[in-house]
Amino acid sequence: MFRRKLTALDYHNPAGFNCKDETEFRNFIVWLEDQKIRHYKIEDRGNLRNIHSSDWPKFFEQYLRDVNCPFKIQDRQEAIDWLLGLAVRLEYGDNAEKYNKDLVPDNTKNADNAAKNAEPLINLDVNNPDFKAGVMALANLLQIQRHDDYLVMLKAIRILVQERLTQDAVAKANQTKEGLPVALDKHILGFDTGDAVLNEAAQILRLLHIEELRELQTKINEAIVAVQAIIADPKTDHRLGKVGR
Repeated sequence: MFRRKLTALDYHNPAGFNCKDETEFRNFIVWLEDQKIRHYKIEDRGNLRNIHSSDWPKFFEQYLRDVNCPFKIQDRQEAIDWLLGLAVRLEYGDNAEKYNKDLVPDNTKNADNAAKNAEPLINLDVNNPDFKAGVMALANLLQIQRHDDYLVMLKAIRILVQERLTQDAVAKANQTKEGLPVALDKHILGFDTGDAVLNEAAQILRLLHIEELRELQTKINEAIVAVQAIIADPKTDHRLGKVGR
């Protein structure tokens, strides 16, 4: 599953790489950091290079965090694929001129790309490890519930950003709410404590509780709308007079 990226990175044995072999795996991580990613300074790579240390998994876990990998050490294959993707991007960035010099402009290809970019979600490869890692990182950052379908997670992220993180939404959330004066004597408590002060306090608590219930109902309605926006995606065939797939 890693052969294409390993070949692109000029790994010495792309066809025979075995990530389940612990020694080979550790040596590969050292090679990847030393030759391609180079996140650490040379003098800071000692722990990662000490592949025979019993603490090496701990050092590798720290390395994953340092390079902002969303996967953990137990997700070995996903972590490797993510690191390979990072290495390929860095390799291209270092040698962009070499890779671009033979490219010939193609007006037809540019037109096709423009059409595809108009609907970016249509052309996403939802099985791409880089796509999955990016969606998972955003979901963790925005505290969105994880879902087995990464495209569903991406739609949830889009809805949250549109509803809560636009400039208008942020400005609205930051506005100070001004309370309205309330005449307590116009609100019937429904019982009598025998103490005027306690009766007034009970009326205030009841009004606050009603306000909290209203806010809760609003949030429930927002949640229902958000869920419907994610799962309700009907395809209509007017010729058949049906809604659905």
